[in-house]
Amino acid sequence: MSKRFHVTALAVAAALTSLQAQSAGFQVAEHSASGLGRAFAGEAAIADNAAVLARNPAASTLFKQRTFSGALSIVDPSIDIESTDLNPNVSSTQTAKDIAPLGIVPAAYYINPIDDKLALGLAMFSNYGVTTEYPQAFQAGLSAGKTSLITVNLNPSVGYRVNDNLSLGLGVSLIYGTAELHRYSGSTNLGNSASDQIIGLEGDSFGFGWNIGALYEVNKDHRFGLSYRSQTDLDFEGDFTDNIGLFTGTPNNTVSGDLTVVLPAIAEFSGFHQVADKWAVHYSVQWTQYSKFEELRATGSECTYTDGTEGLCLLKEEDYDDNFRYAIGTTYSLNPHWTIRAGYALDEQAGKPTLSIPDTDRHWYSAGFTYKHNEDLSFDFGFAYLAAKEMTFTEDGFSNKSTGGAIISAGQVNYTF
Repeated sequence: MSKRFHVTALAVAAALTSLQAQSAGFQVAEHSASGLGRAFAGEAAIADNAAVLARNPAASTLFKQRTFSGALSIVDPSIDIESTDLNPNVSSTQTAKDIAPLGIVPAAYYINPIDDKLALGLAMFSNYGVTTEYPQAFQAGLSAGKTSLITVNLNPSVGYRVNDNLSLGLGVSLIYGTAELHRYSGSTNLGNSASDQIIGLEGDSFGFGWNIGALYEVNKDHRFGLSYRSQTDLDFEGDFTDNIGLFTGTPNNTVSGDLTVVLPAIAEFSGFHQVADKWAVHYSVQWTQYSKFEELRATGSECTYTDGTEGLCLLKEEDYDDNFRYAIGTTYSLNPHWTIRAGYALDEQAGKPTLSIPDTDRHWYSAGFTYKHNEDLSFDFGFAYLAAKEMTFTEDGFSNKSTGGAIISAGQVNYTF
């Protein structure tokens, strides 16, 4: 029994990086309603509102007036997990419905042009996060349970126009993260019942990063954007609760714990082309350096790991590779007040699926529109259906099948002054 706990305890740390973000791995793509309507195709080059700051600070030089954009995205996942115990002496299958709760993702952006060459920007959004929650009595409770990571990125930036064609941008990020993890006995009988909590971990952290970008304008109808956002390491400090005394020797003991979580680097190339008076096409290729997410190691001076290592609370080796996201979209201007858009994206699987992060390939089917009330005020709305590839995977003695998808909707207000 303790051997099985040893294996599952290694896995639970992975949950700290798992908001069901609905992008590959644990990435959050929901930065704007306008972007959602085109499946986030062309985001580093379009710059139709201030939300471009989330992707490319160089594009702030395209704005001639002070501009504000505020967005709210609602992510409604529907993900079910069917878990079967592989023990030949046990015949047990359980299904957990809707393991990822509804999520709300806010964002806000402001661009202030200083002159024809210089523009300042300030953005608040999220690039990473996850929430999954299983029933407390779920049989694979030590690999499932409740998981939550929320990050907020405050990102001031500056854009500078080098000449008529080229603009460059630079930004810095202050990232705040909070994490919560709870695991339960499940079918291990380590507790008095399956719903007894075995371990818990809660903490928060601040981290710093940077981002750069370039925008090249061939002419007013054709431009390209390239951006890069650095890796950020969040060093969480918080409370580790050992409910059964396996790691600290004392049941229901709460001690100080530390855990470093890697938020991988992101690069994106985008193009925008106004092919006719009313029609435009746009596209993006985004790369995320998930291969840097190699392990999660939780430490605490009062912990002793199951292999005898002092100062170690949890350890989980990760199996992630760099991934790509491909998106293409189109925009059509019906008249001076109404603009419609649509897009498609393929978001490649980044990591080996687990119960805490049932990662898989995702297909985005998006549509949206803009209503321009007057020259200063406009409203964006976006909608997307995400179809997730069905996955079957084995974890800690259980065979698991993940099915489902998500519906994402978003609204946004844009104001120039």
